[in-house]
This record gives sequence, structure tokens and C-alpha cells, in this order.
Amino acid sequence: MNNLTKLTGLAAALAAAALPAFAQEAAAPVAEAVATVTEAAAPIVDKGDVAWMMTSTLLVLFMIIPGLALFYGGLVRSKNMLSVLMQTTMITSVVMIVWVLWGYSFAFGGGTNPFWGGLGKVFLAGVTGDSLAATFTDGVMLPEYVFIAFQMTFAAITPALYVGAFAERMKFSAVILFTVLWVTVVYFPIAHMVWDASGLIFNWGAIDFAGGTVVHINAGITGLMAAIVLGPRVGFGRENMAPHSMTLTMVGAMMLWVGWFGFNAGSNLEATSGATLAMLNTFVATAAAVVSWSATEALFRGKASGLGAASGMVAGLVAITPACGTSGPVGAILLGLIVSPVCYFFVTKVKAMFKYDDSLDVFGVHGIGGIVGAVMTGVLMAPGFGGTGGDDFSIVSQVIIQIKAVVVTIAWAGIGSIILLYIVKAVTGLRVATDDERQGLDLTTHGESAYHS
Repeated sequence: MNNLTKLTGLAAALAAAALPAFAQEAAAPVAEAVATVTEAAAPIVDKGDVAWMMTSTLLVLFMIIPGLALFYGGLVRSKNMLSVLMQTTMITSVVMIVWVLWGYSFAFGGGTNPFWGGLGKVFLAGVTGDSLAATFTDGVMLPEYVFIAFQMTFAAITPALYVGAFAERMKFSAVILFTVLWVTVVYFPIAHMVWDASGLIFNWGAIDFAGGTVVHINAGITGLMAAIVLGPRVGFGRENMAPHSMTLTMVGAMMLWVGWFGFNAGSNLEATSGATLAMLNTFVATAAAVVSWSATEALFRGKASGLGAASGMVAGLVAITPACGTSGPVGAILLGLIVSPVCYFFVTKVKAMFKYDDSLDVFGVHGIGGIVGAVMTGVLMAPGFGGTGGDDFSIVSQVIIQIKAVVVTIAWAGIGSIILLYIVKAVTGLRVATDDERQGLDLTTHGESAYHS
């Protein structure tokens, strides 16, 4: 009995010793399940996405300076070259400051108002290095700082675009004051309405992947209003106002094409197949528009020009901007072929018919190209055109939504711009003196010259 007692005791001791190990093994699947759930719930920040978005942000800056600055600079007369460079540079700089102080909040402040984002993130209140911004994939996030910086470049390039409509005749002080007021009253609300989850146009289901309404129609309509309110340049229609350097214009246009990949593919917010689709579409739509504009020009003028090729390049980039994430590549080519003849008609015929002096054809290319692209986005999203729409996609329904978005943007930008132009006119005046305009804004406004004889 003594040995039996010892054996029983030993067995009991071994069993007791094994209980923790058994309990640990039994608990392991439960712990793994909890860890899996916790891991699934935690947001993912991918270093590749972050690197791509930082690169895209720099590409959009490259679009503005030097791309847009040189493109516009080459198109004006030599006596106004530096004035265009200065306006573009100063607008970019001022808007970046405004964006951080209140622009980001007005556009993406997290409020529920359909027209603006509120005051919740004024001065970037509450934003830290740990703050995250959503992407198009549930659970995949970006550092909020990189989202702020990316959207900041969009806010900066949009008012820089409308400079071309009133180039060579607007006061520098008026340009800057108008820009501060314009981004506050026009751009930030439109950006919120189109791109924020609580925005009016966003909730209609309108598609604007990278800024057809927010950037191009917005800037194009504003440029048209400014050109009309200011009136034509001195000597318009009588004096030679040809571009002074097509070389710089072509270089600037080519820089725009390169930078535009940040604009379009970057708007995917992730380095995924969606970005590659936007990238491919940005290639082929632009190529088709260059060919289409050159062919149209050769047909009606007998010669294809460098100015026409550069104009087609920009028209194609503008048109594919809203559609780049939802159109198939063949549909993108179709859009490029369509947009150039339409823009060519407005640049050569409509402007002459109504005699408005849109100096560098901001309305004819950005405004009209943006409208064509925004409306055609509703068509090219259809699976039959290779688009990303589902089996139940309706072209008619989507086109109606796209047209509503275009109309709201035109009305908001048009009415807002006219009001702001007259406010600025009362404060600083809009136009430079006639003698200053004849001498050129480089010397009279900035006291320097782009070229020395």
C-alpha cells in the first residue's frame, strides 16, 4: 500500500504539473483568435503607399513650378514673362499657407455640412504625426500629414491655372487678394462638396477621380469671368500677341504631363492596381489628344503647330482627370480623340465670336476640357467601354449625376468669382495702368526683365 500510495501521489503531482501546460495549449487558439480580430481591426499604414503619396505630392508641385509657370511664361509676350512666373509662384506659396491655417479644415474638417468642412481643424487642430486619413480601402490608412500635403498641392495649382485668363493686365496685389478670397469662398467648398464623404456632390454619386470639376471647371469658369470683368488687353485683336517662346511653352507642357501622373495616379491614394489604371489612362488619353488636336489643326489650318500639340496635350490631361480611375484604356483613347476638336472649336471660333480675351485659353482648354471629361466620365465608366462600373451600371443615370455636378460647379465658381472680383476691384483695383500694360508688367510691377539685350 505504501508503494501504491507513492505511485498515486506521483501521478497526482505529474497531473498537477501538466495542468498549466494543458491550459496554455487550450488557451492558445483563443489567444490567436483574439489577436487576429485585434489585428484585423487595427488600421494598416503601408510604407509603400506613404512613399508613393509623398512622391505624388512632389509631382503635383512639379506641375505648378516649374511646369505651369514655364508653359504660361512662354505663351505671353516677353515683357510679361516674369510677371507670370511671379504670379504662379506667389499664388502657390500663399495658398499653401492658407491651406494649413484654414483651408484644410474648410474642405476636410470632418463636419457633416454638405457645403463645407467646418472649423474643426483650423490651424490643423488635433492633427499629429499619429493622425490617420482614410483611403479607398477599408482599414488601409495614410498619415494625415501626407494627405494634407497632397491636397494642398491641388489647392495651390487650381488658382494658378486661372492666371492665364487675365495674363498681362491684372495688378499683382489684386491677383493675390483675389486668390485668398477665391480659395476660401469657391475652391474649398467645391473640394468639400465633391471629395468629402459628407459633401453634397459626393453623396449624389458623382465621379471626379482627380479634379475635373474641383480643379479644371472651377479654374476655367473663374478665368472666363475674370477675362470678361477685366476686359481685353490693350491692342487685343489689332496687335501681335503671339507667344514669345514656344520652346518654353513646349517644355512646360511636357513637365505638366510628367507631373500629372502624381495628380491622377496619386489620387488613388494607394500604390495599387487602381493607381496603375489611372497611370495608363493618363498616358493614352493625352497621346490621343495630341494626335487629335494636330490632325484637327492640319485639317482646318493646313499645318500642325507646336502650340496645337501643347494645347492638345493639356486638353487630354484635363479631360482624363475625372475619368482616369474609372475608364478603361480604350475609353481613355476615345476621350482624348473627342476632347481636342471640341476645345479647338472654343479656342478658335467661340472666343472670336464673343470677343472675350481669355489670354491663354484657360476657359477653352481647362473649362471646356473639364466639362467634356466630367460628362464623359459617366459614359466611359460603363463596362461596355472597359470601365469599372458593375453589371447594373446605367450610363443615363450616371451622366445625369455628372451633369448636375458640372452645373453646380459652374454656378458656384461663376457667381462667386464675379462677386469676389468686384470686391477686389473696390479694394485694390483690378487692372494696371494703360501705360504700364504697354511697357510690360515685368518692369512696371517687378522692376526687372526676363531677358537682357
